[in-house]
Amino acid sequence: MAIPTYQRTLNKAVGFTGIGLHSGKKVHLTLKPAPINYGIKFVRKDLPDDPTIPARFNCVVDTSLATVIGSDGVIVSTIEHLMACLAGLSIDNVVVELDSYEVPVMDGSAGPFTRMIMEAGIEVQAAPRHFFVLKEPIELKQDGKFVGAYPDTTFRITCNIDFEHPLIRQQSCSIEVEDHIFEREISSARTFGFLHEVEYMKRYGLARGGSLDNALVVDDHSILNKDGLRYQDEFVRHKLLDCIGDFSLLGMPILAHIVTVKSGHAFNHAFLENFFNHKASWQTLTLSEPVEHPAGLAKSLAI
Repeated sequence: MAIPTYQRTLNKAVGFTGIGLHSGKKVHLTLKPAPINYGIKFVRKDLPDDPTIPARFNCVVDTSLATVIGSDGVIVSTIEHLMACLAGLSIDNVVVELDSYEVPVMDGSAGPFTRMIMEAGIEVQAAPRHFFVLKEPIELKQDGKFVGAYPDTTFRITCNIDFEHPLIRQQSCSIEVEDHIFEREISSARTFGFLHEVEYMKRYGLARGGSLDNALVVDDHSILNKDGLRYQDEFVRHKLLDCIGDFSLLGMPILAHIVTVKSGHAFNHAFLENFFNHKASWQTLTLSEPVEHPAGLAKSLAI
């Protein structure tokens, strides 16, 4: 499938009800169509004047347990799975309304969001999409963690993880981020945690909504979920899902091959900040514009 070159929104509103993974609070969330160039914005309907927070990297206020955005003291937490869904389906403009401060965890994946959006349908809008296009690589390394972005004619992510656990160890997954590939290969991969970490977080009032219904939980030697894994390498697929969500906070789609090693929300965010400190290394354009890049890429991008 070709890269969508025109902006996209939803055909109609879709609603979800669930609980927050960390808050344990019940929340209603509605996704609504939005006009051209609106972007993705979260609206807190439970607060006076319906404060709105754009889903952009410079609105991120915390990455310790999840990706949290905020503005003027108002936050929306755990946005990464929903953002991964919207980016994975190449949806540019959406109003996200919710009546609490945390996006519902659903089943721990982006699957429920993805299925409902695909059922509702996607509307192509009469304006071109703008892309970040790399002229040269950008890399960030620190303490064994790594994120690199390399020039490409599509959006691809290669995610590498390494856990000292017999059921995980080293895993790698690489996909081209395209709606049907995302829906089939990535969207249903669930968040995961280790039993001792879950017990510790619950003891300190965290992960109040976490359960085997919305997370993969492993002890020292086994998976505690009765139905086991949805994919043989579900752990790395979920980390790749998180990466799609985190990189969507660039605010526009990117044409690049993103490679991550042992990264997480905090380091992904550090890379986004680094990306904007290297403005000479990229440009923004529609796919019909000429590209200042080594021979061949301009021809392959022009439509």
